[in-house]
Amino acid sequence: MKKMTITAVSYLNTKPLLYGLLQSPIANSIDLSLDIPSMCAQKLLTGEADLGLVPVAVIPDIPNARIISDYCIGTNRYVKTVGIYADQPIETLTDLYLDHHSRTSVALSKVLLRDHWKLSPRLLPASDGYIDKIGGSVGGVVIGDRTIGLEERFAYFYDLGNAWYEFKQLPFVFAAWVSNRKIPDAFLQPFNEALKTGVEAIPQLMYLLNTPNDHFDLEQYFTKNINYELDAPKKQALEVFLGMLTGKPVRHQELVGL
Repeated sequence: MKKMTITAVSYLNTKPLLYGLLQSPIANSIDLSLDIPSMCAQKLLTGEADLGLVPVAVIPDIPNARIISDYCIGTNRYVKTVGIYADQPIETLTDLYLDHHSRTSVALSKVLLRDHWKLSPRLLPASDGYIDKIGGSVGGVVIGDRTIGLEERFAYFYDLGNAWYEFKQLPFVFAAWVSNRKIPDAFLQPFNEALKTGVEAIPQLMYLLNTPNDHFDLEQYFTKNINYELDAPKKQALEVFLGMLTGKPVRHQELVGL
């Protein structure tokens, strides 16, 4: 069997999943590349990857896309590393930069602005260095490791996981393991076992990972903020969110398996 090409994000929140894969019996059967979320999706679209941990907002755009794992990057409420940062309250912002690294966070921001907060600031495409432009009436959506330490820098932080929970009383799924081709069952079972092993190894990972910031609680992040199981409430949240994006009903059963 040829090696499976896998693309995944390189953020802190993926470390348990990557650890599980690299410590598993299938480690020698995979070709793993680490990318920003938007590139993970692009590699699936172009056929450069057999499967990937991709932003869920791109799933409707990938022909024949299916979720192939019971694990994801999700949160039950407070995600901590996906949010809007500003120097003044969100209702006073005139402009908002949108992080170019993830379509899910951008799409979620737009949904929350329109339907939850009922606000319409001017939305600006972000580029490298945009965080330094946040200030005054200009806010910014920031995701991933770049958020670490920003709560000390800006007066206001709106956690998008919490905002979604307040809006829909549901958890949220930011990224899922997706493929658009037939993956052999002989690979899928050990693949999921590897992810499970990685999640269960989080207590041990605490000793291997450096805390990225003196004020960042690594244990709370991995055990309270990020939740890795793609359980029934998260599947429901995925249906609701993708339905809002596509304008038509989405059933998670249609997204599972190949």
